[in-house]
Amino acid sequence: MQYNGKMLDLRSFYQATHPSQALVPDDPRDRQYYIDFAPVRGGRAIEKIQNKIAYFSPDDPTCTLFTGYIGSGKSTELLQLKKALEGDGFQVVYFESSDDLELADLDIPDVLLAISRRICDTLDRVEIDKPRGFMVLLQGAAKILQTEFDLTQVELGIPEKVGIPGGLKFTADDGGKVSLGFGIGQITAKAKSDPSVREKLNQYLAPRTIKLLEMVNKEILEPAIAKLKEQGKKGLVTIVDNLDRIESRSKIPGRPQPEYIFVDRGEYLAKLRCHTIYTMPLSLKFSNDYGILTQRFDDPKVLPMIPVYRADGSDRQDSMKLLRNMVLARAFPELSPDFEETACDRAIAEIFDSRETLDRLCRISGGHVRDLLRLLHTWIEEEMSLPLTRETLEGVIGNFRNEMILPISDTEWKLLRKVRRTKKVSDGEGYQQLIRSRFAFEYREDGKSWFDVNPILAEAEELQQEEDI
Repeated sequence: MQYNGKMLDLRSFYQATHPSQALVPDDPRDRQYYIDFAPVRGGRAIEKIQNKIAYFSPDDPTCTLFTGYIGSGKSTELLQLKKALEGDGFQVVYFESSDDLELADLDIPDVLLAISRRICDTLDRVEIDKPRGFMVLLQGAAKILQTEFDLTQVELGIPEKVGIPGGLKFTADDGGKVSLGFGIGQITAKAKSDPSVREKLNQYLAPRTIKLLEMVNKEILEPAIAKLKEQGKKGLVTIVDNLDRIESRSKIPGRPQPEYIFVDRGEYLAKLRCHTIYTMPLSLKFSNDYGILTQRFDDPKVLPMIPVYRADGSDRQDSMKLLRNMVLARAFPELSPDFEETACDRAIAEIFDSRETLDRLCRISGGHVRDLLRLLHTWIEEEMSLPLTRETLEGVIGNFRNEMILPISDTEWKLLRKVRRTKKVSDGEGYQQLIRSRFAFEYREDGKSWFDVNPILAEAEELQQEEDI
């Protein structure tokens, strides 16, 4: 199949629709896939974070919480922010916390160590004085965990050789291959994989959290930022992605882990002396502790859903066009995503049996980027040829709906019927479950929020039952 002389390769199209891959701005192909949905999302959250850091407070550390539905495109937007801030002259450290941390069992020292490790890895060529206090804490942790693994041969790249009694050996010369970040990583990696090690580490570090924060600030962040500014950089920004995925299990009796991390102990996250951005669970917006959260931090920035229709049910043609362009860009990445209508129709005809079939895909996704790509990805697997047909799409939608329905309780169906009727979500525990499980979506329109049932569920028989009045 081809469009305008460009061959459409089904395998490449399939690979381009992988639903879990964030788009990296430095990758030429990913840049071709990227579509800016900010004009229809109801707010430019990423631009506001950039302005807060680069324009309003370049020299004063800021802390920003960023949230939205998992799969709505937060990671892609944060990578766009990283690129923009680097263009503004900042050194940016971006990492996915799930690579370093066990998100089912988390505490503040874990997060601080992970951030320290990533900063040290990124700034391994920035020479600073020996972080003596930090190294003593690290040595203490290594001694506590000595029976679990051996750190006696770890070499850490600092300007001069120093030994600390107890087994952990810090050396550095021009031939040294291992950085301070690697030493921290040895500890955090073992803690992530072994619950008993994690418990021992937190028992040691929890009473020393204030000291750990002080050492990270004074011995790593402040001198590193000073060196960066000597090199012409404007400062340091750390972006901690995937913390929105921490599980809601109880950390201590009566306190779910999101509230424990961001509300009870959030002050530690906010006190790092560099610009920091953390993703947080969207469910916290509906928590009774949200008011306390906003006292710890500024109001969290939200990446709204892409509104495929209005609260009155009418289509948002501007959003639909952008979603169509996103799909077409995955098929024909060499072509401009800003398709003219005639050219758009020709491209659609190469992929789908009709424009209405593509529009059905866009609407049923509810504007959730990952769900749209998951549906399309599975659709291509099922069809195995072009054009993709409406009949196969309906089968894929039905299978997705059946899987989504299985865990929904009678109480949640009642809540969903109420959401459909009122377009509102309250702060009760049941409503948090609707948001966390993507049973209901939040949209922004004219500066106001409204909610609706996930369109995949909206056609379920259970939702057609008579509503409770």
